[in-house]
Parts: sequence; C-alpha cells; structure tokens
Amino acid sequence: MLRWCFVVSMLLSSTTFVHGKIIHENNASADAQTTNEKCVKCHNSVTPGIVKQYLDSPMTQLLKKPVLCVNCHSYEHQTADDAHKAKLPTADSCAEKCHTDQLVQMRKGKHNLAWFGMKSQLAYHGQPAPITGDGYRGCSGCHKIGQKGLMGIQEGITEELESDGGKEIAEYRYGNAQCDACHTRHSFKKSEAQDPRTCSNCHMGFDHPQWEMYMSSKHGIIWDIENNQNVNGRTPTCQQCHMAEGNHEVRTSWGFLGLRIPTKENVLGLIKVAPNLEESLTKLATFLPDGNYEGLDDDPGWVLDRAIILQAAGILSADLQPTERFIEIVVQGEAANGPSKFNEMRAKMKAICNDCHAKNFVAGHFNASDAIIKSADHQFSKAIQAVQGLYKDGILQKPEGWKYAPDLLQFYDAKTKVEQELYLIMLKYRQRTFQGAFHASNDYMHWYGWAPLKASVNIILEETKNMRKAAQTVEAK
Repeated sequence: MLRWCFVVSMLLSSTTFVHGKIIHENNASADAQTTNEKCVKCHNSVTPGIVKQYLDSPMTQLLKKPVLCVNCHSYEHQTADDAHKAKLPTADSCAEKCHTDQLVQMRKGKHNLAWFGMKSQLAYHGQPAPITGDGYRGCSGCHKIGQKGLMGIQEGITEELESDGGKEIAEYRYGNAQCDACHTRHSFKKSEAQDPRTCSNCHMGFDHPQWEMYMSSKHGIIWDIENNQNVNGRTPTCQQCHMAEGNHEVRTSWGFLGLRIPTKENVLGLIKVAPNLEESLTKLATFLPDGNYEGLDDDPGWVLDRAIILQAAGILSADLQPTERFIEIVVQGEAANGPSKFNEMRAKMKAICNDCHAKNFVAGHFNASDAIIKSADHQFSKAIQAVQGLYKDGILQKPEGWKYAPDLLQFYDAKTKVEQELYLIMLKYRQRTFQGAFHASNDYMHWYGWAPLKASVNIILEETKNMRKAAQTVEAK
C-alpha cells in the first residue's frame, strides 16, 4: 500500500493536463490531482486487481513521463453512473506519445489484417454474432488483434485496402486496442509479450497448433527445462524467430496457409504438360508476377496441384482465372506472397536459424519441409479432383446460393461427407502437416497431420466410387 501511495503521489506531482494532453510541470494542476486520486480511490474498491496491475506496470515507472488513467480513458467518466463515458484506447492511442515505430511495423504486418482476414471467409458470415463479432467468443476472440474498418473488394475497392475512417471501430466498445493481445492490460509488460506462452492463446488448437508443436519440439522442451528463458536463452522462442529484434510485422514466407502466388514462369511452364489448358494459363499468366522462388522446387505438377486447390477455394475460377476472392484473400488479405517478398522473408528466417545451426543443416530442414507441403498438396489435389468430378457429372448438385462447388471456404457448412473431409484436410490436416514440419515437431507433423490427411484422402476416393455406383444403380432403374 505504501508503494502504491508513493507511485500515485509521484504521478500527481509531475504532470498536468491541457485539453487531455500531458504537460509536465513541477506542480500538477488541481484538476489533474483530483482526477487521478478519484480514479485510484474508486477503482481500488471496484476493480482492485486493475489498480494493482496498473500501479505495478511500466506506465507508472516512467516517473518523468508517466501515463495516467485519463491519457487512455479521457476525463469524461467522473462517477459510477457515467462509466460508459470512459473512452477505450485503440492501437493509435499507444502510438500517439510513445510507440509510433511499433505501430508502423504492426500496420505493415499480418496481425493487423487478422480482422479483415476473418471477414473475408465465407463461413464467417453465417455464424452467431458472439463467434464472429462483439462478444469475442470464437473467431473474433483472436482476430480482434486486427484493425477494424479496413475496406476491400466487398466495398468495391479493388486496389490497396482503405480505412472506413473509424466507422466500424465506433460500433464496438471493446476489442479495438490490438496491442493488449500481447501486452495485456493493465500491466502492459514487455517481458510478458516476450514469453511464448503469450502466443499460445491464439496459436493453438484445430487449424494452427503452433504452441503444441513448439512445446513438443526440442526448442520448446529445452526452453521449458531451462526455466523459460525468454531472452538470450539457449533455444529460440516464438518471438525470437518471428519478431526478430522486436519487429512487430510478424510475417513468414509461406504464410498461414502455406501458399504462394504462382509466377508467370510457373504457369507458362505448365502448358508443356497440360496443353489443353494453354488458353486459360496464358491468360492467367498476365495477372501474375515475374521472378523465381529461390531454392524451391517448381515442377509443373506442383503448380497444377496448387492451382486446383485455389480453384476449389474459389480463388481461381473454373477456367483458372482470378476471381474477386483472389483480390480479397490473396492480394488484399495477403494470404500468399509473391517471389520478391517470399525470398526476402525466407532469407531472414534462415539467417536466424544460422545463429545456432550450420547453413547446410538449415537448408536441409527447409528443403524437407517444402517437400512436405508439395506432398500434401498433391494428395489434397487428388481428393479435390475426385469431388469436382462428382459435380461435373451431375452426381452432386451445386447448393442454392453457392457460387462455387466444391467450395473449401464453406468450411463446416459443406453439405456432403466428402466435402466435410475436404474441409478437414484444408484447415486441420494440411495445416498440421506443413506447420509441424517447419516447427520441427516430427511426431506431431506425422500422426496429427500427414497420417490423417492420407486417411481422409482415401475416404474421399472410396466414397466417390460408392457415390458413382449408387448413381449408376439409380440410373439403371
């Protein structure tokens, strides 16, 4: 209690406010003293845990420039009856005085696109509001780390994303802070954000169990055995690999889905093995970037497998042309990288690995992991083509309101068993296969990823045979 009183007195004696902004003086104004005393006194009885967290936080340790309650929440809330007047901060609030560089980095990164990425998924729009919106009990609980109000193809914007000027943010009282996903309120400690357990809140479970993979890898095991050293430990943490030198962009070359944008060279090279697709491929090539992916196997078979996956996701049309989803998900949502970005990020990650491992070892690890993606894509492509054949031959009918069929982005709303299996391959088994490989969790990669992926493909192939036999029997009658 004495320490709290000391901190509060220091805060009150070093800062005054004009129109809500901090101005430092030797003697604080009476208004500032009264306001901050009120905040601490009232909340010490109403929300004592928050008061303790705040007074123990770095915000109050900066005695020359402390951050007071009103800096984040304004002066408007004065009594228990007007708590709704308290303003809640956004990421811009954090950047205004102190953290500009970090916000600039985050705005350039994938976390900033999380909310937009969630809304670009078709299945999102049919779920209850607490799962997808205010309430934060499902997708939105993690995706709120992304910036609200980014407008794309759905709003008629075909180029770079634009902001709606704060309209969507204004519709949500909570969940706009962004930064507090890692620097949790009201402690806001850097040490907390440097701990890999912080990432585990979102990066776990069904479609992206990176936490489980990390903890079952040698990296995670040693980190845990050696008392969880988050900085300068013997093994890397999530942050040391994905946020090197504190960079808040948090990007990887393969991205969340293990996709990359095919190049003109990739697509035109495919014509040699698929001459029947020459017209479509030549047209597709005009939309794609030049260049090559350094150190990657780009044989035409893999290019075709990836095109079929994108086709089943409605990102490419039946004749392999970019759709609105291509613009929204790949270009605006940055779900895949072109060769320039891919090669740059890949080189940075390899350099981080080289801190501990020889270059040949690192190259071997990346090559083996790439080969896992290639193998998974080939299996996935086989399953997709089998289901596409059912639609082509009229055994399955496109559901009312669907633009594409099969449609991987319908997720768990898919209507048939074979399409439910496609959904599981896409978001669960394939994800665990390639992510487990790169995170060096070998058993996880195999038994939670590759093995069920293979089993699911076999289920689809067998089920499509049975469906064809049943259709022939009906037709014979």
